[in-house]
Parts: sequence; structure tokens; C-alpha cells
Amino acid sequence: MTGETKRGFTLYLMFTTMLCGGLVMLLELLGSRVIGPFFGVGLFVWTSLIAVALVALALGYSVGGWLSDRYRDPAYLYAVISLAGVLVLCIPVIQAPVLKASQQLGLRGGTLFSSLVLFGPSLFLLGFVSPYVVKIAVAELRAIGKTVGRFYALSTIGSGVGTLLTGFFLIPWLGVKGIFVFAGALLLALGAGYFLLFARRWVALALLPLPFLISGTDPVLEKTMSDGTRVTLVEGEESYYGRLKVLDYSYGSQRIRELTIDSLVQGGVDMSSGLSIYGYPYVLQLLPRALHPAGERALMIGVGAGIVPRWYSEQGVLTDVVDIDPAVVTMAAEHFDFATSGDVHIEDARYYLRRTRDRYDYLLLDVFSGDSTPGHVLSREAMALVATRLTPAGVFAANLVGDLGNDTFVTASIVKTVAAHFDQVELYPTFRVSTDNPSGNYVLVAYNGAPRHFEPRRVLAGEPLHPFVQREVAMALTRPYQLPRGAAGLVLTDNYNPIEFYDVAVREQIRRDILRDSDPDMLL
Repeated sequence: MTGETKRGFTLYLMFTTMLCGGLVMLLELLGSRVIGPFFGVGLFVWTSLIAVALVALALGYSVGGWLSDRYRDPAYLYAVISLAGVLVLCIPVIQAPVLKASQQLGLRGGTLFSSLVLFGPSLFLLGFVSPYVVKIAVAELRAIGKTVGRFYALSTIGSGVGTLLTGFFLIPWLGVKGIFVFAGALLLALGAGYFLLFARRWVALALLPLPFLISGTDPVLEKTMSDGTRVTLVEGEESYYGRLKVLDYSYGSQRIRELTIDSLVQGGVDMSSGLSIYGYPYVLQLLPRALHPAGERALMIGVGAGIVPRWYSEQGVLTDVVDIDPAVVTMAAEHFDFATSGDVHIEDARYYLRRTRDRYDYLLLDVFSGDSTPGHVLSREAMALVATRLTPAGVFAANLVGDLGNDTFVTASIVKTVAAHFDQVELYPTFRVSTDNPSGNYVLVAYNGAPRHFEPRRVLAGEPLHPFVQREVAMALTRPYQLPRGAAGLVLTDNYNPIEFYDVAVREQIRRDILRDSDPDMLL
């Protein structure tokens, strides 16, 4: 190479290092979007993705270092990068069969297996890049320490830029499939660029059309399930926080519409009546009103399908809502007739509670991240903020999912945490608790002062309930649940909040139920 060509090649190596570092982080971040609709976005998913990435990269570093000592020609490096591009393009193609095959392995086994098959091979090949470019650059520049430091710095900078671009822009702009095509095309272009600019091998032009030839499976828009139910995808969107879908279920004259985030139902209504087909929204809206009939202002944290804030608004209660995801608010308004009499705030719940000076008669929480309520809204510090935002007679209510029968540690911990700031804490399950059916939705209510009482029949009188849930709602209001005396639990704090760890069995059951009751094609 001439001096000018060497400088150009060195710059190309630097660009290679940055780009590949960025794409490694891109693949890690996208992993949760690929696996999440099947297995949720929780501790096991992230553990599997990170473990697979670390092991694959470590093996890539080792094999790449060995290969670079034997074959120093940069053509080998860029052939590996091109192959990595092909494998990235294949991810959306094999996504569906791999995830379907993973169902039989359970939550932990399924997330690990699917992470390994989908992302392990491409990350392994990208691990070749760092030792290879260092080997090539050191041979050219003769300054080992400075060269190694420079290229590792560039790789790390690329990782940072890739992380920011993926999380802030690419996911909502391109969608998951589009990002895989984009990433694969970049790797192929990088490989082809070397062969065309420096090796003068024009056959590399054949790499460039590959992204247009390899395409993933498009979402299934409509399908008939084994029981004859027709499922239709009304709208789907990749938001900053998950994959949102509006699904219609039709069977005979019956038509149901649901909103899901990563396949977890956020709300469902009967399209003929507009009534919720699930019991917990009724209990969440009726209980606080029954305990404090004279309330005039409400705050709803977590919009979902917008059923509860719409009901409070219709009762003449000025209702503000807070949701971190603007796409949820938009879908609720467009497909579920969500409207509220107060303000809509798009921000994190804790942030809003810290900054606002408004006080509410009802503060309602219905927030899920993955398959559980985020720990940062159920800590002692979070409850202190909730207490300061309530009027003296105000009521806090939360829709939660937990175990009330076999292992009550998490439920007892939540109760103890809330009780640190409220005199009364009560639980109202929307399912019949038994050893065979220990977990499900329950509504927690908390307030200060003496215990309050209400007449369930009077609360339900004139209240339209969907036939699916009439008995369920009546049972919930008439049978509050008492934790076993001496139930073990701890006060959850921002510093120590192991809800996700101790609630593993509940979240595994949620995902088993989703996989059992859903058509796999409609989860993709």
C-alpha cells in the first residue's frame, strides 16, 4: 500500500471498530424486543441476553485472536464481518420458528435457548473484530499500547453511540425488523467496502443486494384459532417501551377488543357495549369511590385501555392521568374511546409525583413493566410521595398481580411497605384464592384514619357490569383477603427491592397462561 492508502485503510479500520461496537449493543438491546412478546421483558430475559452476549463475544475474542495470528490478511476479517451481516439478516427470518420451539422449555430455558440461537452466532463473529483490528493496526503502526488503547476506545464510543441511537431513535423509527435489515446491510456494506476500495475484488458487489433478498416474517394480520375464534390485528406499533398491539377477537356475534404490551393484556372491552371484560378495572374504580364517596379529583397512573380514568371522568371527578408511553395514550384514545376530564402527563410516575403540587382524593396505580409492577413505584420512598399527593381522606388503590395462597412473601412485603405510610391497607382479590389457584389480580387499597365500611350491594346497584365478570366483581367487593397472621415480608426500599426475584413463580405462570391461551403467530 502507498502511504496515502495506508492512512485511508487505518481510518477504515477505525470506522470498522466503531461501527461493529455500536452494532453489538444494538443487537443486545433488540433482543428484548424479539423475545419479549413470548417471554416478557423481565429479569430472565435480560439475564439470558447479557449472558449469551458475554459468552459469545468472549469466544469470538479468543477465536478471532487465534485466527488473526495465522491469517493476518484483512480480507479474512471483512469476510467474517460480511458473514455476520448475513446472520443478522437471518434473525427476523428464523425468529418465529425459534420462539415457537422455545415455548416447550419454559420461561428460563426458553429465553436462554432463543437468545443463544438468535443472537449467539452473529455476536460470536463480531467478537472477532477487536483482536483482528488490533493485530492489523499494530503491524502497521508499530505502537502497541497507543494503538490498542485507541481502538478499544473507539469500540466503546461506538457502543455508546449505538445504544443511544437504538433506544432513542431507531426502534420507533424503523421497528425491529427494519433495524435488523439496517444492521445487516451496514455489515455487508462494510465488508464490501473493504473488498472494493482496498482489495479491488469487484465480486464483492454481490453482497450489496442481499438485504433486499432476505426478509423476515411479516406480522400475521388475521387468523382463525382452533376453537373458531377469529383474531385480527387492528394496529401494532413498536414504542419506546414495548410492542403494542390492538387485537379484535370475533366469535359469532361476539366481538372483543384488547390492548396488549409484549402480549400482556392491558385492557379489554366488549365492542358492542364498551364494557370491560375483565374484573379488575371495575374493582379498581369502585373501591376508592365506595371508601370516599365525596371525592372530587383523581390521578390515574397507567392509562392502559383508558377504562378507569374514563369512568371517573363520567362520574364528574376531575381526573388527571400519567403514563410514560405516549403510544399507549394514543391507542387508548383511537381504539377504546379513552377520554379524561383532566390533564394527560407523559412522564414517569415517580417524576410526576415529585414535581406536582396537586393533591388528589383518589390516586390509582395500574402500571406493569414486563409482567410485574415496577419496583420503583412500590418502594417505601414511592409510597411517601403517594401519601403527600393525597388529601387527608384520600384513597390509594393499585391493581397488582401476586400470590395470595402458596407463597405470600411478595404480597406481604408490599402490604408492609404501603402500611409504613397508611393506617389501613386492604386487599381485594378478583379471583377465588386456593392452593390450586393461588395467584391472580388483586386490588390493594390504603387510606388513613379508622377503618371504613361500605355496602357492596349499594356500590354495585345500577353499575353496568359485563356478564363475564358479574360474579367475580361481586365476590371481590364482598370478600376482602386477610394475609396469614405472621406472614413473612419486608419493607421494600429503593435500595433493596427484590420483587422481581421473589415473584418468579407468578411471572412464569403469567407467561405460561399467555403461551397456552394465545396463538403463537399473533404473539410475533
